[in-house]
Amino acid sequence: MVGNFIADFVKGRKKFDYPDGIRKGIELHRQIDDYTDHHPITSLSKDRLRPKYSKYSGVIVDIYYDHFLAHNFSRYSEIPLVEYSAQTYKILNEYSEFLPEGVHYFLPFMIERNWLLNYASIEGIGRALSGLSKRVSFENKMDESVADLREHYQAFENEFNLFFPELITFAQSFS
Repeated sequence: MVGNFIADFVKGRKKFDYPDGIRKGIELHRQIDDYTDHHPITSLSKDRLRPKYSKYSGVIVDIYYDHFLAHNFSRYSEIPLVEYSAQTYKILNEYSEFLPEGVHYFLPFMIERNWLLNYASIEGIGRALSGLSKRVSFENKMDESVADLREHYQAFENEFNLFFPELITFAQSFS
């Protein structure tokens, strides 16, 4: 879990600076990113956004899909999302010595505002997209993309529902 969580902050061969379990999580995260980026179903979602958001369409779709996972968490886990969120924050704090500087910066805000739980609501995703928009130095309009989620909610949800079981199968085959 820790490796998966920090993977975007660990560049290139730096993954070898981590214990085996964390390194494996980093590798799994990278494999999932690659699988997702090249999947025909996620391409449908990105294509719907690409005219307005260009290269940021993939980032936005990832966040939309996070919403659908959180919103429908009971379909995929026997643990309620509120409990899963608390467990995740506890584990990340227990492994704080392994967290890169960038993670140390935002983790307290993530916990305080309970991002994982708030992703279940459109408002929570809107706050996440707005915050991300401000952290990106290039013009991106991600703060406007919650309107596109509302407008095309059913299409994005249908695509997520087709994609996610395939992603689960892919992740389970990772070794």
